[in-house]
Amino acid sequence: MFPTPPASPDADADLPPAAPYAPPASFGIKSWAEEDRPREKMVQKGRAALSDAELIAILLGSGTTKLTAVDVGMLMLQAADNDLNELARLSIKQLCRHPGVGPAKAITVVAALELGRRRKEAGAGRRVAITCSKDIYQLVRPALQDLPHEEFWVILLNRANVVMRQEKISSGGVAGTVADPKLIFKQALEHLASSIILVHNHPSGNRQPSGADISLTKKLKEAGGFLDLPILDHLIYTDNGYYSFADEGIL
Repeated sequence: MFPTPPASPDADADLPPAAPYAPPASFGIKSWAEEDRPREKMVQKGRAALSDAELIAILLGSGTTKLTAVDVGMLMLQAADNDLNELARLSIKQLCRHPGVGPAKAITVVAALELGRRRKEAGAGRRVAITCSKDIYQLVRPALQDLPHEEFWVILLNRANVVMRQEKISSGGVAGTVADPKLIFKQALEHLASSIILVHNHPSGNRQPSGADISLTKKLKEAGGFLDLPILDHLIYTDNGYYSFADEGIL
C-alpha cells in the first residue's frame, strides 16, 4: 500500500489578499456611442426620440465629475415626481439644490419651460367661441398654469360668444387677490363687450369657492344686470381641474 502523500501547501496562501471591489467611475457622455448622446441623438433621430431627462441634459450642457448631464436631468425630474408641470413650478433657487446646477443652468431650464408655456398661450390667443366651461378652462390654462399666486382675469365676449379679449384685473398672494368691480366693467365698456366671464385661480389646488368668491360673484352679477353686461360664468382654475359657477347652477 502506497503511503499517503503529504498535503500540498495552498498555492494561494502566499498571495496578497484581493483588493475590495470598487465599481468603475461613471463615464461622461462623450464616452457614449454617438447615437446615444442627447445632441447627436436629436440630430439623427429627431427631438421626439429624446426622453425628458435627455432634453433637460441638453439645456444643462454638462453634469458633474460623477454624474452625467442626463443623470442630473433624471434627478431633477424625480424631485418633481417626473412631472414637467411640477418642474415648471420650481424656482431658480430650488433648481440650484441639485448637484451640478448653478444659477446659469437653472435660469436656462426656467427659460425653456417658460417658452413652452408662452407657446401654449400664443396658440390659445386665436379667436374662439365659448360654448361651455371646458372651453374657458382650455382658454385660460396657458396664462394661469403653474402660478404660485392668485390672479383675477376677465374674458370679454361679443354677441356670438366669441372671445374679444382676455384681461388680467389683479394679482395677489397665495391666499387671495382683490378684484375691483369698477376695473372689470371699465374693461368691458371700453371694448364694447356683450358679456363677461370671470376667472381666478387657486394655487392650492382647491377647486371649491370661498365665501368671498361667492359674495363677489353675486355682487358682479347684480352690477352686470344694471349695465346690460351679463356675467356668463365664474371659473375657479386649478392645474388639475376647475369649478364652474354656471355648471353648479349658483350664478
